[in-house]
Amino acid sequence: MLAYILKRLLLMVPTLFGVLLLTFAVVQFVPGGPVEQYLAEAKAGGGASAEGGGLSYRGAQGVDPKRLEQIKALYGFDKPAHERFFQMLGQFARFDLGRSFFQNKDVSQLLWEKLPVSISLGLWTFFISYLIAVPLGVAKAVRAGSRFDFVTTLLVLVGYAIPGFVLGVALLVIFGGQLQWFPLRGLTSSNWDELSWGARVVDYLWHIALPVTAMVLGSFAVTTMLTKNAFLEEIRKQYVVTARAKGLDERQVLWKHVFRNALIPIITGFPAAFIGAFFTGSLLIETLFSLDGLGLLSYESVIRRDYPVVLGTLYFFTLIGLVTKLISDLCYVWVDPRVKFD
Repeated sequence: MLAYILKRLLLMVPTLFGVLLLTFAVVQFVPGGPVEQYLAEAKAGGGASAEGGGLSYRGAQGVDPKRLEQIKALYGFDKPAHERFFQMLGQFARFDLGRSFFQNKDVSQLLWEKLPVSISLGLWTFFISYLIAVPLGVAKAVRAGSRFDFVTTLLVLVGYAIPGFVLGVALLVIFGGQLQWFPLRGLTSSNWDELSWGARVVDYLWHIALPVTAMVLGSFAVTTMLTKNAFLEEIRKQYVVTARAKGLDERQVLWKHVFRNALIPIITGFPAAFIGAFFTGSLLIETLFSLDGLGLLSYESVIRRDYPVVLGTLYFFTLIGLVTKLISDLCYVWVDPRVKFD
């Protein structure tokens, strides 16, 4: 087991290197970099436009060459691309994610400031999804082939087929715009500091209801069907027939024997689902509902060509994803001792 963990940890290094190298190379060819953004803002809409990255930018025309070199040095573009890349790798190895070009803050500080919003959305999405999916999957397995199974499968698949951002738009238009039952944006009201503790809880739940609904409806379909199929597979096994032949009550058979074994694939997926709920789909939902989280930060950084934030958040997300995948694999051994990686 120790050798397997060590091998997986060592494999993370080339994986991170490949992801960062590919992203960094693509970034070099994206038109309208930070230098061009700076010049465009300096011209204040004076008709500047970008044909490509680097010196081909039209906004650089008429700018003093010394001033242009100073601007490039400000953003670190006075060095060759390969030197900047290896400098970035050295910083990331020390977990120094760099400093934002436009927000005058360290990337790690920005991540720390935006993380609570994404964690809030992720926790609610994760817990509500599993609280609905697991009991629903068990009920579908017990009533397999019935009208209840058919109707719930149809509803689950329809909810899964509707993209979260489309559902979010519909919820905003109906419940936020026409009926005005819920706020259109933000995670709290403007008078949050003036509210009592109980009123703050109500205000927070009032604001988060629509975005969480948009994320939950499409996220529990896979877990529901996985739970159902796992239970159906276990119900058909010999030990269940033996337990029934011994005269055990059907409820005992289901919850004492079948439930424990059927939940193995569900439990082992907890780490990935728990982390994935923080980031998967959060970009569109946070942008749509104007929630200042990691998704919105990533989107704005791409639009503004804030490369340290783009690459820093990518490194952060990739590292979390690789560690989570390792934990998910190890959960198989912890939950089911029959699994041997050797």
